[in-house]
Amino acid sequence: MHVLLVEDDDRIATFVEKGLRAEGYATTRTAQAGEAQGYTETSHTDFDLVLLDLGLPDGSGEDVLRRFRQRHPTIPVIILTARAEVSDKVRGLDLGANDYVTKPFAFEELLARIRATVRSAGQPTTTELLLDDLRLDLLSKVAWRAGRRIDLAPREWALLELFMRNPTHVLSRSKILSQVWEYSFDPGSNVVDVYVGYLRRKLNRAGLHPLIQTVRGAGYRLLPP
Repeated sequence: MHVLLVEDDDRIATFVEKGLRAEGYATTRTAQAGEAQGYTETSHTDFDLVLLDLGLPDGSGEDVLRRFRQRHPTIPVIILTARAEVSDKVRGLDLGANDYVTKPFAFEELLARIRATVRSAGQPTTTELLLDDLRLDLLSKVAWRAGRRIDLAPREWALLELFMRNPTHVLSRSKILSQVWEYSFDPGSNVVDVYVGYLRRKLNRAGLHPLIQTVRGAGYRLLPP
């Protein structure tokens, strides 16, 4: 899952981003209302969730929310703010936020609210992804292939989730890096190839059809048997 974090307090943003990455979420971070609003200029976005501060240095988080909600009525938004008055909460929810979290907050609570918000906001409600004989449990972060359990490291299941949400699609190395590692493509880096190799070794059990295909010069794709 790809999260847009709009937060100008560097300490809080770093704390949240670090926690989300440890849980396997891809994150894009900005401290500017203008940059955040740039993501509303298109009807398509890769983001599955927005975490939005209201007090931004170059504009209003409420304006960002209003504009984002016009373009993306179903993508969930959680407000993160120090404004704890009931009137502020009511206004934020009326503008289209799905939840309202006041600072300071415990990361465990934020994580639980993210899970609850995604479940109730028109996002896929299943806790599993299925592709032929391959199953990924999104809560336990464990996969099964032909009924056999496959334990995955955080980057491995984030990579597998990306493949399973885009079956048959060719995913470039830069796309994979931005979604799983959250940094721009470095032509000299082989981290994607290394982790695809790890994933292949875990998924390709004896007697089973290989699932991940290399598309020369383009990237990788997951093909069901």
